[in-house]
Amino acid sequence: MAKTRFRSDRGLSLRMGGVGLGLGALYVGFGAVLIYASGSAIVGLVIVLGLSWGQWYFSDKLALKSMGAKVVEPHQAPELHAMIDRLCVLADMPKPRVAIAQTDMPNAFATGRTPSHSAVCVTTGIMQRLTAEELEGVLAHELAHVANRDVSVMTVASSLGLLAGFITRWGFYFGGGGRNKNAVPFLVVLLVSVVVYFLSFLMTRALSRYRELSADRSGAYLTGRPSQLASALTKISGEMSRIPSEDLRAKESMNAFFFAPAISKGSVMALMSTHPPLEKRLQNLATVGAELSDPI
Repeated sequence: MAKTRFRSDRGLSLRMGGVGLGLGALYVGFGAVLIYASGSAIVGLVIVLGLSWGQWYFSDKLALKSMGAKVVEPHQAPELHAMIDRLCVLADMPKPRVAIAQTDMPNAFATGRTPSHSAVCVTTGIMQRLTAEELEGVLAHELAHVANRDVSVMTVASSLGLLAGFITRWGFYFGGGGRNKNAVPFLVVLLVSVVVYFLSFLMTRALSRYRELSADRSGAYLTGRPSQLASALTKISGEMSRIPSEDLRAKESMNAFFFAPAISKGSVMALMSTHPPLEKRLQNLATVGAELSDPI
């Protein structure tokens, strides 16, 4: 965890370490299979390490681009910058870049490989729906993700799943001919890709759910007003069901990074959500509120 005034979370650190070790093992195994199938160590290493490094190094740019977000300067969004300035001073952490995405979907996310190379993005939808106090709670939550560095772990985890998913989905179009002499190595890669995708999916979901609870706690402790974050969560969850389904589906790839999942309450995707249930998050904040004498 970065050295900031955000409260440390041993549970998060242990989970990040466990996921990191698991991902390391998956990377080694997946790389070995790709080397076997391609017959070249260079090809296997370039595919695995190249994609992972690129996803990690350019994570902030890729995430902002996927949302159509634009980085804004202080004169373009003075109130938003002032709010983040205050929270960064309070947390004693570097200020990330600030971005705004033009969409009615009320949400926010943090991205970046390190606290010094990060960005916090909010949508116009969330800015229009929340009060200043509620938005401050959401921003504190996102800054906690940056300070805890769990964004970096999630980025690396998702990049491996992305590669495995790509091979699983499109592999037969690029060399899976059943009578081809390379069919056996290819089928091995395909099978391993399915397994790797499944395991990375489980690891990212387990970490993602816990890190949201951790960021809720850290942000609430920093601002001292968990009731405002709880109010924002309740308001956004209610508004999400009013967003057109096609708009939510278009942003599903960013769900693991969003403040609130871009799914409707009745969606089947809720069963595999990257976030814990709203009730659990509110209970989590109620516990913090009881300690801080800020009832929810």
